[in-house]
Amino acid sequence: MKPILALVSLALFAAPAAAQDAPPPQPVPAQPAPTASAQDLGTPLPTGGEVETIEQQDSGLTFTVTDESEWQDLGIAIPGFATDRDAPTPANSSGTAALGKELARVVFNDLRNNGLFKPVGPDSLPQPTFPQITAPNWPTWSSRGAEMLVHGYVRARDDGQLIVGCYLYDMALQSELVREGWVVPPADWRRAAHKCSDLVYSRLSGEDPFFDSRIAYIAETGPKDNRVKRLAIMDSDGANHRFITTGRSTALTPRYSPDYRKLLYLSYVDGNPRLYIYDIGSGRQTLVTESANPTFAPRWSPDGRWILYSMAVAGNTDIYRVSVQGGESVRLTNAPGIDIGGSYSPDGNRIVFESDRSGGQQIYIMNADGSNQQRISFFGGRAATPEWSPRGDQIAFTRIAGDFNVAVMSPNGRNMRTLTGGWQDEAPTWSPNGRIIQFFRTERNSGKSQLWQVDLTGRNERRLPTPVDASDPAWGPILP
Repeated sequence: MKPILALVSLALFAAPAAAQDAPPPQPVPAQPAPTASAQDLGTPLPTGGEVETIEQQDSGLTFTVTDESEWQDLGIAIPGFATDRDAPTPANSSGTAALGKELARVVFNDLRNNGLFKPVGPDSLPQPTFPQITAPNWPTWSSRGAEMLVHGYVRARDDGQLIVGCYLYDMALQSELVREGWVVPPADWRRAAHKCSDLVYSRLSGEDPFFDSRIAYIAETGPKDNRVKRLAIMDSDGANHRFITTGRSTALTPRYSPDYRKLLYLSYVDGNPRLYIYDIGSGRQTLVTESANPTFAPRWSPDGRWILYSMAVAGNTDIYRVSVQGGESVRLTNAPGIDIGGSYSPDGNRIVFESDRSGGQQIYIMNADGSNQQRISFFGGRAATPEWSPRGDQIAFTRIAGDFNVAVMSPNGRNMRTLTGGWQDEAPTWSPNGRIIQFFRTERNSGKSQLWQVDLTGRNERRLPTPVDASDPAWGPILP
């Protein structure tokens, strides 16, 4: 499997028209930032490098969504990205002009599916010219009632790489709020579009980005009594789907490592459970631990050094911790019953887990060393599959009160809210910014399962397309 390709994010210091006659690109120093001049946008960092972000001057509209209230729709016009010349590119058989439309469609679809904005996409808008990207025709967009305007462009470089630029304008102020650009291989053009979506989302919401991320899940095929379960990954919008395992052995409960480079999952080989770490870049996998005892729900620690998992021994299921290098496991719980599904707090100091020690499934919290175990769910029904938000302020879980639904609560067990209303919604996993929750929904009677997302208002649900049935989703961090 090829390595993850990194993008380079650079400031757009010159108008696109000036950039097209730029000299050969030179490495961009981290400090100081270049002055405004006619230049290319820079060169990509080596594979595995981090995105370089240049700070922009803050101006215009700012607000936050951390109160989780439903926003008033904010109108955003997203016309097709322009190009300096319609050049051939492996990214689109029709050239860069057609690719510009596709880039804008990805941004439009990203921003319309989170419940915060009311975007209008390129298929309903006039196409700006290349010079208008940095000098918008304000009357054109004012007459359409847009409050925000996203302009972008795409250029094919002589070395085959693509330059994608993204600009956000405030229509009331008729001024630029933020700009950014990326140099990407043609195969990564969708990543550049997601980066543009993240730029707009973060600038307008005050929240961290999440579009340029990937989701792992279990792809299920075959009859109900003989399911084939394979590990699969895809982009946050369902594109670039890829199967990782063949299905010869059952794969379960994947989780991304904190640095995004690896996937942890449970596999049953010859009937025995084993925990594997799959290196996404090299395609190699490493055995962490194996046992003849039933094993469940592996999870990473935030620092990537430890793995939590549950194991049943002599009829009692407890939570264990093991080094990512393998070795001896340490038991953290020892109460009679089933303790399962440990999830670390973002600071690594506490663990939330599920236990039936009180007679039914409920949510408990303990210190990372297993001390100070205490129940936090007291709202009726049962509670299972908890996962701590990356922001640390909430815990998502499956609430079982007749139906199975996704719910959230504070780490102290208060402020419980049910977000979904399906028949069987379960196994929530958080977006990297802690604003969206992914889960899988099983249809009544048919048994078919699909991936869904819901925001923290509970009012914005959408299904994520997958080529086969899907379960056990795991949302990874923002890509480097």
